[in-house]
Order: sequence, then C-alpha cells, then structure tokens
Amino acid sequence: MPALPEPTIAAGHAFFFGLGYTALRLARRLKAAGWRVSGTVRDPAKAAALATAEGMAVRVFDGSAPMAERGFDGVTHVVDSVPPAAAGAPPLLHHAADMRASPTLRWAGYLSTPAVYGDRDGGWAREDEAPTPGSVRGERRAAAERAWIAAFDGTDVAVQVFRIAGIYGPGPGRNPIEQLRAGKARIIDKPGQVFNRIHVDDIGSILLAGMARPRHGGVYNVADDEACPPGDPIRFAAGLIGVEPPAALDFDTAELSDMARSFYAECKRLDTARIRDELGVRLSYPTYREGLRAIAAGAE
Repeated sequence: MPALPEPTIAAGHAFFFGLGYTALRLARRLKAAGWRVSGTVRDPAKAAALATAEGMAVRVFDGSAPMAERGFDGVTHVVDSVPPAAAGAPPLLHHAADMRASPTLRWAGYLSTPAVYGDRDGGWAREDEAPTPGSVRGERRAAAERAWIAAFDGTDVAVQVFRIAGIYGPGPGRNPIEQLRAGKARIIDKPGQVFNRIHVDDIGSILLAGMARPRHGGVYNVADDEACPPGDPIRFAAGLIGVEPPAALDFDTAELSDMARSFYAECKRLDTARIRDELGVRLSYPTYREGLRAIAAGAE
C-alpha cells in the first residue's frame, strides 16, 4: 500500500472508546509511532486477549455502567467509536466529568455517520449544512455530536466530529474481494442510488490530521472522492480476481435487514473539500479502485 503519513504531532497517550476494526487499525499505527495506546472493549475475555496480543492496556466498558478505572490522567487524545444509545453517547454518560478533570487531555474525536444528513436525493451533503436526520440512527448520532462538542465548550480540549462513509479495507468480510470469495457479495439494484466509501487507513490519516490541526467544533466528511452505485465496486473487484459478479437483485424484492433497508433509503454525495482544504489530507485511496487493487495485490 502507499506509504502512510506519520503523525505530525508529538507522541502522546491515545484512548479509544471501542477498539473495533477502525480504531484498532489506528491504535496499532500510533503505537508503532511511539504513542502509548489504551482503550475499551465490551467483553472481559476479549479485553484480556487483546491486551496480550497488542500490548495495550484494555478496559472493559459495555456502555451500561462506568469503567472500574475512571481516571484519564496522562491521556492526551480520546476517540469515541461507540454507537450512541437512546440516552446518549455512553462515554459521555459515564465519563464526561472524568475526562473534563484530566489535566492532560487536549483533543477528542467523535466518529459519527453521514446518516445525520438524512436523504438528499442524490445531492451533495456539506458540513456547514444543518443535519436533517431521517432515521433514529441519524438522530442519535446528531445528538451525540452536539453533546461531545458541548461537553468541552470553554475548556482547553478541542472536539472534532468525523462523519464516516462506508468503511472497507483488508480483512475477512471487510471488502468486496473477500465477500466474493466467500460467496456473500450481493448487488442491490436501486436506480439512482449512490454511496461514498472510505478505506480504513485513510480514516486513520484523517484523524491524525485532525489531531495535528485541532479546531473545537470542527466537523468533517470522511469519504473518498467518488460516490457511485453499490454494484460498481463489486463488479470491479470481480474483475480483479477473475470471477463473475453476482446477478443484481431488485431493491424492492431483495431480502434486507431493517438496518440495510434504512441505509438504502437515503442517497447523498459527500463533499470532501474540507478534509483537503482545512486538514491538508490527500487520500491514499481516492476511489475504491485504488483501495481494491491494493487489497487484491496483498499489499495491505
């Protein structure tokens, strides 16, 4: 894969609420750059296994109660990738005061979703437009964005919000190549439907750029440069590995989960000028083509 930019800020201590796919990729990158890294998972057994495998301090936090270890002294940067509950963002519900009391914390990143924009009927969605969520998921995310920013108003902590498009990257089930190989790829045909995507490592680069250029209340679309129909990456991936793509399924009759159907109910193109112009980001994978070629070549 193309060389990823190293952090342009002094190494600190990054704490991740939710060491899932995206967060763990960035955590490993920071650790390799000399950072101290810690975070949370929901399950005690997974916490122990991850701590052993990664050499990180891992706490248990399922969002229903505070962590046993409440303090954040020494933590300089926090990333929240935990989905919000009906009552709000779990890290804020249980640890807002603890984070505000930290003498070392200076930056927080909240990982949100373009669902806050609602349906734009294929039109552009830009960060300076007021959110108009059309789903419960979008409403909760928009509320969590506001809560994170408000929690640190008037402090020395800069909170930035990152609205992340459809994530893909290396790993089982994480990209169309692996889905094709597993026989699980599906093309849903809904005329006019387009989505943006983003490679998991470009997310990391954008978060690092936010850390290097903190602006309290900054909101950023995290997406590639090409919104396209959902079948295009699958057909491209099929060509890369020499297999036939699956036949398209009509959206109206396809068997979809409620979550998937609500996802297809919205159509928008994400404007990404702000990550370039304000954060100085140049994507390693500006479209799905570059990302899938790297995955197919085993360069990840």
